[in-house]
Amino acid sequence: MPGGARPWAHVSKMPEGPELHLASCYINTVCAGLIFSGKVEKSEVSKNPEVPFESDAYVISAVSRGKEVKLTLMPLKEENKVLPGRERGRAGQSQNGPQQPMDVVFRFGMSGSFKFTPEAELPKHAHLRFYTKESPRRALCFVDFRRFGRWEVDGTWQLDRGPCVMLEYEKFRENVLKNLSDKAFNKPICEALLNQKFFNGIGNYLRAEILYRLKIPPFEKARTVLEALQHPKQSPGLTLSKKVKLKRENPDLLELCHVVPMEVVRMGGKGYGPEHSDDSAAFEAWLQCYYVPGMRSLRDGNGRTIWFQGEPGPMAPKGEKSRKKSSRVTADPEPPNPKVTKPAAKRRPKSSSCQEKGVTRSGRKKGKELVPGAEHGKASEAREPSTRPRRKAAASQEPPAREAPASAAKRRVPARRSAGTAAAATRSRRVKAE
Repeated sequence: MPGGARPWAHVSKMPEGPELHLASCYINTVCAGLIFSGKVEKSEVSKNPEVPFESDAYVISAVSRGKEVKLTLMPLKEENKVLPGRERGRAGQSQNGPQQPMDVVFRFGMSGSFKFTPEAELPKHAHLRFYTKESPRRALCFVDFRRFGRWEVDGTWQLDRGPCVMLEYEKFRENVLKNLSDKAFNKPICEALLNQKFFNGIGNYLRAEILYRLKIPPFEKARTVLEALQHPKQSPGLTLSKKVKLKRENPDLLELCHVVPMEVVRMGGKGYGPEHSDDSAAFEAWLQCYYVPGMRSLRDGNGRTIWFQGEPGPMAPKGEKSRKKSSRVTADPEPPNPKVTKPAAKRRPKSSSCQEKGVTRSGRKKGKELVPGAEHGKASEAREPSTRPRRKAAASQEPPAREAPASAAKRRVPARRSAGTAAAATRSRRVKAE
């Protein structure tokens, strides 16, 4: 549905390779020609380290690599000596010389971004602030309302991250194809695409869009998908220009890992921030699979949701399959349960006899259970003409059968007593007569 309107207000997404690259471009644009001064301030609530950098005049530049952004704080040449009363022994500073350049590496987490604002309008969640030397001052701020973002002082690119899928494509492709024996490729392709050791810059929405375009089931084994790229099929008889055109029109998975992120970058703007904007609206219109109505979704082995179309693939989570089976069982009509119906049949004659006698000692609970049967008695009689009358007849005949022995016993007891009295009187008369 590219270009179509979306029924939701804003698609929430974590910053991925394109967003971090756009952030570096944004920093270089807003900081061009500006001089910064003073200390780097950190918010009190942030658990990240202090940035021990202080200079009377310095400039800021940025570069990205995959899911990392590196800020370089470069003092200007005018600061050629330590100011009186100021000693520097912290990281990035010299005891007997000017402030040294410092690199600060940022990883954005779930909601990190950079903003450039007047000092009087600092964002609420600005956890690191670099102030300009002008008056009134402005500040370049690292904003992160969820506080999952991290920065590293005097940092370098993480060693366990592979080449950038956007800016180092040839190295990225080589790194993947020569390491297909790695255990990371035993997993489903949707999970392998999130491994930054090989796919530095790919995240949740990018993997969904890449697999969707190639119609690859997300839970197909990664090695099965990628081994076919080691020895691509040649098309004999085609000229070089036709081969290039054919490859451009039919990119493989690794090529789309470069092409799709670059499409997001070419949309431009600073839409990597969490708030809704025209840039994010354009991004939502660009999506073809991620959060698009009609697409399916499952949670992978890491608990991340993957959006896709069609069958999930042979390595789909077993839990999802079992839940589908259970839902189908409960949807089927249930057969009559004899364990449930028999006790109900036994209770009905008792209740009818109690009602005829006017006995209420059966309790409210039983009365409530039997009321629905009484209310719908006519309907049940219409459905079961042969069984209902029998139950009523049985109910009407049972009480006399039960009461007859009791009444007869009551009648026999006085008779026995009267007979015994008469015999005693006769014996007394005989005794007197003798």
